[in-house]
Amino acid sequence: MKIQNIIIIGLILLLWSCIDQNLKETEIETLAEGQEAQRSIDKIKVLNFGTFHMGSTTDAHTTEFDQHKKENQIKLHDIVKKIALFKPTVIIVEKTPEYNEKLHALYKEYIKNPNMTLKNPSETELLAFELGRLSKTERIYGIDHKMSYNYMIARDIENSIDSSFINKFYMNPMQFYPEVNIDEDTLSLLDKLRLTNEEKYLDFLMTVNADIMTHVGTEKGFEGADESTKYYQRNLRMYSNLNRIKLNKDDRVFILLGASHTAFFRDFIKRSPKYEMVNTLDYLK
Repeated sequence: MKIQNIIIIGLILLLWSCIDQNLKETEIETLAEGQEAQRSIDKIKVLNFGTFHMGSTTDAHTTEFDQHKKENQIKLHDIVKKIALFKPTVIIVEKTPEYNEKLHALYKEYIKNPNMTLKNPSETELLAFELGRLSKTERIYGIDHKMSYNYMIARDIENSIDSSFINKFYMNPMQFYPEVNIDEDTLSLLDKLRLTNEEKYLDFLMTVNADIMTHVGTEKGFEGADESTKYYQRNLRMYSNLNRIKLNKDDRVFILLGASHTAFFRDFIKRSPKYEMVNTLDYLK
């Protein structure tokens, strides 16, 4: 190889090395700028709290809880004191937006007289109202969206997809979730709420309420998947209702929903560029 060619190759390699170094420095600067931009975005803090329904419910799964019993109300209010450390400025409950006017009126009445008689109290009155009173929260909204779907579609059609597995699952769903396979009747109220907000328990609720139905369908149909889609749609619409509420960076949002909805909201909020989810279990110690 001629000396001239060697010199040219050397210059090319030197030039490429400089270009590569400049590219790396540019990438580092871009990454740093992106991180700085991310830090400048003030996400809204959210406490996403799942509960069993404390009043009458059409849900397939219910938890024994006498909402009229004074002892139970006192225990729940002691737990609310822990949650109040979050200091919410906005409270979200499982009521439809059409009920908001009545919700606000009843909430204001409760603030004035927390010892008022509640005819058929649910977690909204027993937990959310008391939390709002302790936190001096002025804003409370419902975001629920009603949709009907068939939880037990597997009983109504000839399942050609995975009948042996689905039958085994429905015989004892909790066998597939040993980490949260606990007799809830043996737990204190605080421990019940802790369990309800455990990651594995929320995963179980997503599966049993929706995903498991993808194992159900006729030979050429998607009946189970279509029913599952309705539950995803309902939760997405509820999340859309949340996003209709005017919030700012200084707001701290407490969301109280039945735990299967909490499970979906956990995933929505976890990926959100607008919200930042705090650890619910930190407020249930």
